[in-house]
Amino acid sequence: MNQWQIGNVKITRIVEMEVAGGSRFILPDATRDACKPLSWMNPHFMDDEGNLIMSIHALVVDTGSRRILVDTCIGNDKQRSIPNWTNLQTSFLEDLEAAGYPRESIDTVLCTHLHVDHVGWNTMLVDGEWIPTFSNARYLVAEQEFNYWDGEGADDELNRGIMDDSVRPIVDAGLMDFVSLDHQVCEEICLEPTPGHTPGHVSVHINSNGEEALITGDSFHHPCQMTRVDWCSSADYDPVQAQATREKLLKRYADADVLVIGTHFATPTAGWIKPLEEGGYYLEV
Repeated sequence: MNQWQIGNVKITRIVEMEVAGGSRFILPDATRDACKPLSWMNPHFMDDEGNLIMSIHALVVDTGSRRILVDTCIGNDKQRSIPNWTNLQTSFLEDLEAAGYPRESIDTVLCTHLHVDHVGWNTMLVDGEWIPTFSNARYLVAEQEFNYWDGEGADDELNRGIMDDSVRPIVDAGLMDFVSLDHQVCEEICLEPTPGHTPGHVSVHINSNGEEALITGDSFHHPCQMTRVDWCSSADYDPVQAQATREKLLKRYADADVLVIGTHFATPTAGWIKPLEEGGYYLEV
């Protein structure tokens, strides 16, 4: 479990899974031979063979008065198009409680976007029905994001089933709030529009007592995209826009005192964007 303190805000990482070598279906350009020259990624984000290491995790943002869960991973008991993600039986909820956050204590669930690996624990299977896991929380989703998956994106193969088992049950329970791309969640936390990966994708900006952090969502799937911004995800809705978003974020946050916390970055997960002498950027941990 990783934790970071940003002013008065504590951020805690709850891992569902962390694996090496399974990333090329998401980042097809990130072959072993292409990755090995990016030596700064070893050992945290790449193994000695050039396999990328990636994580699926949630982040609890605790302001002292608010307990906000950012993204909810894949979830248990769900049938998915990716074999390694189907019918999982993990200890995610137990790990969340062990970190000091029983599910009843979460007051806000914030999904950076509505892909399969970011909404799974929105719901849990009880007596054959999908019910809200965090029954005391309001679930925040960008309205533009919901409208896409509820319409044009409904037939997306990667995301098959997620609306029925992980999103609409929240709407039916009256727990979902549709928000703007720059929504102010509370005094310390606001959304930052980072479109391209999906139409309504957002990142999460934390600002407390002069200290700042950015939770990336999937604007970056892996730190390698800081050096190779042209390596686009196979799941990008608009690869051109996704690359432009990465370039904008790198320019804004390079050498800034802003902790960047990757939603799929392996342990240690967070660092600072720094320029490379030969061009591009890297994540300093």
